[in-house]
Amino acid sequence: MTVRIELTPTLDHCIETTAKLEFAKYSNEYLRKGVEDKDLEERIELLRMFLETMDFRKLRSESEKHLLDGKTVRFSIYVDEGRPAYNMKVEL
Repeated sequence: MTVRIELTPTLDHCIETTAKLEFAKYSNEYLRKGVEDKDLEERIELLRMFLETMDFRKLRSESEKHLLDGKTVRFSIYVDEGRPAYNMKVEL
């Protein structure tokens, strides 16, 4: 799996909610298509693993302090050695 997904939480939607919304978006798109789509399957699987394994309390505490300062926070999620991983980038 080489897919990466960028998630941008806000003060209205924490990282967990943002991931859940993306999961729902990709799942609905997959069902609408009605045909096999490997890219969408990989995105759905990555988000499922991310939602099941991440410590969202920790991720919120890492990101919310920057959001409160008016900065943009972006999480790039990917699979590393079979497990979900992420990089967090803070932008002005």
